[in-house]
Amino acid sequence: MIDKIKEIRDEINNVLPGTFQDPEVFRIKYLSRKGKVSLLFDEFKNIPPAEKKEIGKLLNLLKQEANAKYSNLKELLIKTTFSTKENDLFRPSFPVNKGSRHPVSIVRDEIISIFSRIGFTVSEGPEIEDDDHVFTKLNFAPEHPARDMQDTFYIFRISEEESAPEDILLRTHTSSVQVRVMQSQKPPIRTISPGRVFRNEAISARAHCIFHQVEGLYIDKNVSFADLKQTLLYFAVEMFGKDTRIRLRPSYFPFTEPSGEMDVSCLICGGKGCNVCKYTGWLEILGCGIVHPNVLEACKIDSSKFTGFAFGMGIERLAMLKYQINDLRLFFENDVRFLNQFCSSF
Repeated sequence: MIDKIKEIRDEINNVLPGTFQDPEVFRIKYLSRKGKVSLLFDEFKNIPPAEKKEIGKLLNLLKQEANAKYSNLKELLIKTTFSTKENDLFRPSFPVNKGSRHPVSIVRDEIISIFSRIGFTVSEGPEIEDDDHVFTKLNFAPEHPARDMQDTFYIFRISEEESAPEDILLRTHTSSVQVRVMQSQKPPIRTISPGRVFRNEAISARAHCIFHQVEGLYIDKNVSFADLKQTLLYFAVEMFGKDTRIRLRPSYFPFTEPSGEMDVSCLICGGKGCNVCKYTGWLEILGCGIVHPNVLEACKIDSSKFTGFAFGMGIERLAMLKYQINDLRLFFENDVRFLNQFCSSF
């Protein structure tokens, strides 16, 4: 028995790195249930009692040496397997390539941040809306062209007999969220409503059937057009820089009266005139106006006590101006080469 122990011990000590490419082979040969070391322990039962103390000590020492050799073989395997840079589990985790956020998300968050600093909260609503919130309560006449199917995506109910248009549609503006806010809250109200909207338009470099808006609403006592102008001037300066100038031009919207459109001085030429601003020095960015009394009354707000202003802007439009992008379709194509340009923008 002592000779067998010495023989196996010599075998184990003479095992060189690379002898066993897989340490599991060594474990099976010597340490498994039917391995050489385990079989010696089975034979130990038949050893005379007088010899058990000496042989038991040698067997335990042999098992310890076998386990140590097995551990060394496993450690060597790990080092050789993961020694290359690609597989090195201990290599530093940096540098790591940064991801990027979508430019629409970047501009949206910047707009929210600017208006949040002057007390505007964020409100959201459903993209699938009804005619009442999208058109009727916003003072759209029944024959207004915006209600036509060539401008709006309606959702149809399909029955066995026929399919008839319902008053359910994809919202064409986030003003529907403002209606819900006016119905659920009492003045004073100061909120912006960012979100995705849908219009039945041909897709081109300047238009798309899906785009994003941010609309703002402020209702309180004695709100004037001067309040609207100062709010928009603050936004333009914060968004485009301290040298930005604005101008307001008369316009028409069913839900505001008076209504206007706001231009900012061209970001490219500084107002001197270039091909981007068509040599006018100005770029249109949003529509605005004083909330129409009919809209307030439709939402059960007393127009004799409260007034307010509203404005709305396209996020893609602002992103195109801010980053000098000339094709609206780039925002929806998810081209990695395009998105990677915004890695450092957050």
